[in-house]
Amino acid sequence: MRVFNTMTRTKEELVPITPGEIRMYSCGVTVYDLSHVGHAKMMIVFDVIARYLRFAGYRVTFVRNFTDIEDKIIRRANEEGVPAREISERYIAAFRDDIAALGVQAPEVEPKATDHVPEMIALIERLVSGGYAYVVDGDVYFEVRRFPAYGKLSGKNLDELLAGARVDVDERKRDPRDFALWKAAKPDEPAWPSPWGPGRPGWHIECSAMAMRYLGESFDIHGGGEDLIFPHHECEIAQAEAVTHKPFARYWVHNGFVNMGKDKMSKSLGNTLTIRDIVKRHDPEALRLWILGTHYRHLLEWSDERVEEAARALARLTRVVDDAASLGAPAAAVPAAFAGFAARWTTTSTRRRRSACCSNSRARCPTRATAASARSRRAPISWRASVSWCGWGACSACCGAASRRAGRRRRSSGSSPSARTRAHGATGAAPTSCARKSSGSAGWWRTRRAVHG
Repeated sequence: MRVFNTMTRTKEELVPITPGEIRMYSCGVTVYDLSHVGHAKMMIVFDVIARYLRFAGYRVTFVRNFTDIEDKIIRRANEEGVPAREISERYIAAFRDDIAALGVQAPEVEPKATDHVPEMIALIERLVSGGYAYVVDGDVYFEVRRFPAYGKLSGKNLDELLAGARVDVDERKRDPRDFALWKAAKPDEPAWPSPWGPGRPGWHIECSAMAMRYLGESFDIHGGGEDLIFPHHECEIAQAEAVTHKPFARYWVHNGFVNMGKDKMSKSLGNTLTIRDIVKRHDPEALRLWILGTHYRHLLEWSDERVEEAARALARLTRVVDDAASLGAPAAAVPAAFAGFAARWTTTSTRRRRSACCSNSRARCPTRATAASARSRRAPISWRASVSWCGWGACSACCGAASRRAGRRRRSSGSSPSARTRAHGATGAAPTSCARKSSGSAGWWRTRRAVHG
């Protein structure tokens, strides 16, 4: 099994730290509002990864956190005149309902930041005593220049970095790039006691402390959306590796954005589609299929039409399952009536396969029309046409595959279709010598005639 590692920008063999066991951490949501389709993509992607790893035989420990103390939560609580915990608990419950509707399984552990403040304080103390952090008026900051490897995940150079997201420029900091580990208490904010006075943890320290609490100082996979690469995951690495001197995670996995038009879907931009609104308009399984129909690292652009297409594809898959069930097949078994399907599919003439896959676009396919015209005058078809039949859909997969297989046979035998086409003339059929010279069950001419009539 191979995985794309953001740290190295390459695909690598998945080699667990402990054989047969995978420990995986994924950053969760900040619970100050309803979750949107961008969150849905991240949850579905890592749900599928965890499911597949279990299917492959690994013992998986999957941890996904809740950030339940943060500036936006506090701001919303003050606006509504309620405690910050009431806001966070409200949206934690809503989040769980939303992703359950999408078929996302709960991870083994779902820690809340506010339940792990002691672990965060202990980690900050180790950073201060090691000289990687300093205290200013009850605030504690990580000194980025003390960790030369900072930027290795994002590929950013220390000298080029500006203050990252969620980092306020503070004249008291030794460097604008330094980030907060602990924030001194302010009026109307939750606070916890600490060696530096009452306050609350910074955003980045939360995940480092919770991941190390449940998965150890080094674990296998750390994931999240690609917007977390910098500064969040970069800061997590610095905090953890500064005290352990070990790789924090062996593999870093990040999913691509979901865009609304040209912009990333984000609550802060106000351009979100909430999960609970979407599942009222679309089948949740269709939404899941639409998300999984694109590579997890690629950008998705929201489209109701694409989700509706996924719903139709899902209906076709469901019919196959229902047909199998109606024949009395046990779970995970192939009904006897379907047993020869794969063999028939691979041996059936390419013409029949083309006919099946082009049935819905027969009248619209310009190449097909050209082929029909050529058949009527028994003229060879342009070889280029056989590479992709029509571009209307699945037929390019079968027709194109057939012509590519024929192309490989031609190259291996040294044949030249263009030369033979010229030799046959504009109106003549293939001479019998071509058929005699062809290798295998179908030569280049036979395959072309099978594809194009």
